[in-house]
Amino acid sequence: MTFVRRLDPILVDRIAAGEVVERPAAAVKELVENAIDAGARAIEVTIEGGGRKLIRVLDDGAGMGPEDLALSVERHATSKLPDGDLSRIGTLGFRGEALPSIGAVARLSILTRTAEAPTGSAILVEAGVKGPVRPASASIGTRIEVADLFAATPARLKFLKSDRAEAQAVAEVVRRLAIAHPQIRFALSGDHLSATAYPPEADGEHGLLRRLARVLGAEFSDNAVAVDQARENLRLSGQIGLPTFHRGSAANIHFVVNGRPVRDKLLIGAVRGAYADVLPSDRHPVLALFIDCDPAIVDVNVHPAKTEVRFRDPAHMRGLVVSALKDALARAGFRAATTGGARTLDALRPATAPPPRPGLVAGRVPPARPAPALAGWQAPYETATLERPAGFEEPGQAAFTAFAPPSADIRPILGPADHEEAPLGAARAQVHGTYIVAQTADGIVIVDQHAAHERLVYERLKREREAAGIARQLLLIPEVVDLDPVDADRLLVAGKALEALGLAIESFGHGAVLVRELPAALAGGRIKALVQDIADALSEWDAASPLEERLDAVLSRMACHGSVRAGRRLKPEEMNALLREMEATPFSGQCNHGRPTYVELKLADIERLFGRR
Repeated sequence: MTFVRRLDPILVDRIAAGEVVERPAAAVKELVENAIDAGARAIEVTIEGGGRKLIRVLDDGAGMGPEDLALSVERHATSKLPDGDLSRIGTLGFRGEALPSIGAVARLSILTRTAEAPTGSAILVEAGVKGPVRPASASIGTRIEVADLFAATPARLKFLKSDRAEAQAVAEVVRRLAIAHPQIRFALSGDHLSATAYPPEADGEHGLLRRLARVLGAEFSDNAVAVDQARENLRLSGQIGLPTFHRGSAANIHFVVNGRPVRDKLLIGAVRGAYADVLPSDRHPVLALFIDCDPAIVDVNVHPAKTEVRFRDPAHMRGLVVSALKDALARAGFRAATTGGARTLDALRPATAPPPRPGLVAGRVPPARPAPALAGWQAPYETATLERPAGFEEPGQAAFTAFAPPSADIRPILGPADHEEAPLGAARAQVHGTYIVAQTADGIVIVDQHAAHERLVYERLKREREAAGIARQLLLIPEVVDLDPVDADRLLVAGKALEALGLAIESFGHGAVLVRELPAALAGGRIKALVQDIADALSEWDAASPLEERLDAVLSRMACHGSVRAGRRLKPEEMNALLREMEATPFSGQCNHGRPTYVELKLADIERLFGRR
């Protein structure tokens, strides 16, 4: 008895479609990529029902003749591999599976025409059954409609999400392709979507930045840093967001490899490594990076969906990404995101007061219990004591009272304006012993003194480590620190690494260590708290992480204990020295934990806050 048989060709196509067309967004991706490969300069996408009812893709590309059209809906028929060399793929599509796979599970109609042909050609494929090619009136290019997606495989419909969710997935596909090809016009419309159009941009950095601003948000262009670095046969270029310009998800991390948008774990891991020192652990950067390389050193034939790639030398690729991003962020210096000022203004704007309750006169409330009265006589309202926000005095007459001495929480500085032309301005006050207010040529800057100095100490320690080693200070009286035995053992095991960082310790019995030397930058700090914090940092070490990243994590903890504490009064010259050092230190726009160290308010913004504009 024979048990092995050949599957029906239509059934084979439907099985293959499950790999290529997982959802409507996958079908849109395949069709738009075909249009890009055809040399289209304008692509329009329309969907209905999240793409289940209808997907329409219209392009002005090269089009197809009748013979090519008939062959295009056959499995594994492609125009993308002229020499059959899979090691040098230079197009987005190449498998020849997209059109026949979509036609196997939906109603597929194609209308196309080449520039040389007097008329166009059309074909219909319904649930895998191919109709004849017939002449038709058409413009140059191709028009593809996919109706009733997965009608031939209704079980697949059960796994789709809501129409809105599927429509958003389609929008994300178009967004990524629009970033990858800024010279092409993209348009997207349909239900559950706001009609979107990305006009074509000119070649070069400025055109790319305009396209990124349209896709990633208008604020991106003011908070981006250019990247352009080459190494051997690789080139990395694009724009990356400042560390203080971040998002809550990784959806705004875009990589394009030889024109192909990809989601690659190696590349995303490299981005995390580059931003690890300047970004909160639960936040994600905003960036778009383009990798141009010899097709022979990257394998794009990893998955049928072609969203993953594999590099011949992954370590080399990771090293390029990490070094290029770190260099770009270092060039940005002390810059912080421009959105910090907007958030500050939003926090300063007073909340809208609720409307008074019926029967309530402003400043007065009716008595809780009306007093007995003669007929026709009404008891007067009692004056209510209204609770005022902290910091506000009685309005009106308070403006005429004599000036009181400044609060102990605000230390004004009436010095010369010799630093106002500097980027961070001249210090004018210290508020609550924590924040420095500086005046610039066109606004003010508010600095968190602890966060700023923490970053400065951290960068100083890193520079010393990379140069001749961290400067150390011998303690006149070594200090004994009692710890949990596990923490003490962890410190002793890492003793050599800590000594290279300027901290010399040795065992002092069960659950105790003796500290003999400290980094000179941390002199005067609380030694016990420092040692305990370092023990906590060692407990979080990931053995798979590079040694430099692990050492940086320890230095970051050290810097926190060596920085100016909140509440410490600073002299005017100390404040101005802090501002000048911030201007000269890379990454000083954010602390070691990724929080901004300062916010800037332009004078025009302040005037709008007070209704002067």
